[in-house]
Amino acid sequence: MIPFNKPFLTGKETDYITDAVVSGKISGNGKYTQLCQQFFENKFGIKKTLLTTSCTDALEMAAILIDIKEGDEVIMPSYTFVSTANAFVLRGAKIIFADSMPNHPNIDASKIESLITPKTKAIVPVHYAGVACDMDTIMNLAKKYNLFVIEDAAQAIDSYYTGKDGIKKALGSIGHLAAFSFHETRNIIAGEGGMLAINDEQFINRAEIIWEKGTNRSAFFRGEVDKYGWVDIGSSFLPSEIIAAFLWAQLENLEAIQKVRKQHWNAYYNQLLNWTKTNEIELPQVPNYATNNGHMFFLKCKSMEQRTALINKLKAKDTHPVFHYISLHSSPYYIDKHDGRSLPNTDTFTDTLVRLPLFYELDVQKVINYILE
Repeated sequence: MIPFNKPFLTGKETDYITDAVVSGKISGNGKYTQLCQQFFENKFGIKKTLLTTSCTDALEMAAILIDIKEGDEVIMPSYTFVSTANAFVLRGAKIIFADSMPNHPNIDASKIESLITPKTKAIVPVHYAGVACDMDTIMNLAKKYNLFVIEDAAQAIDSYYTGKDGIKKALGSIGHLAAFSFHETRNIIAGEGGMLAINDEQFINRAEIIWEKGTNRSAFFRGEVDKYGWVDIGSSFLPSEIIAAFLWAQLENLEAIQKVRKQHWNAYYNQLLNWTKTNEIELPQVPNYATNNGHMFFLKCKSMEQRTALINKLKAKDTHPVFHYISLHSSPYYIDKHDGRSLPNTDTFTDTLVRLPLFYELDVQKVINYILE
């Protein structure tokens, strides 16, 4: 069987977990937590990072940090995972869904300004498949209207955006805040796990407090205060050192993992090029300002019926592609809360997008041969 995903282990995960256990420090914010955080800060130019138990938690921290309140509006794509919206709904926000681009599930940045009102508090671009949104346009709008930008970079580790100034920046390092995921379906994994990236210094001190259940415990351990207590709202966002130790083994092998994943992605693209043209199927598009991190390879079929037929034929070969998000604006929970605007591109991706298997140990040639047959 060829599954959609198979977690890849570098071989060092259990060694580092054992080391953490033997050290006697298995609660959060120990040696391996610090190693993971420093890796992101040094490699990707992020001012401060905090490891979390999930990307969802990182997004919830971001919502607290920008002080989302009842009645605030947050603009984001409808074609995303429910956590992107939930983090802000939990604080009382109204979600204003924007349509996707015609040729990519990312938010159509040209449609955002018309959605901004005096109640708008933030824009949340989601870098779908690790491909950058149009961050120049989004950051300029944020500056113009005094809004916050929170990048949902769940799928975007080791992917970059080149702005009109020619400067190449890592995704997650551009918005005021960002959130990463280390779920087992990502390029770099910890089973579960996430990270909050802080690029605006005004949030650093408070983020640590929220991260530590609303206490100034981190400052206490650094000797900055003589005792710690409850100073703000917060929750239990820290993962254990066991999760961090697993993650560190993955991060050490980032370049090797990325090399193989990109090779698989390129093999799909190059060998399916003619087949997709013949069958009126669209390959994934990567804009000139973006890079490809090999996170996901998807196809845009010409109809739901064609997608269903492709999935069924591959399943008959014991190969398991999958479709992806059901648009949030049409979901049972939010359909009555949505403002009724049509989001045609989002609905098209809901009906026609299919993801092919992509993982480190994949026999990609076998999947390609099945498709061409």
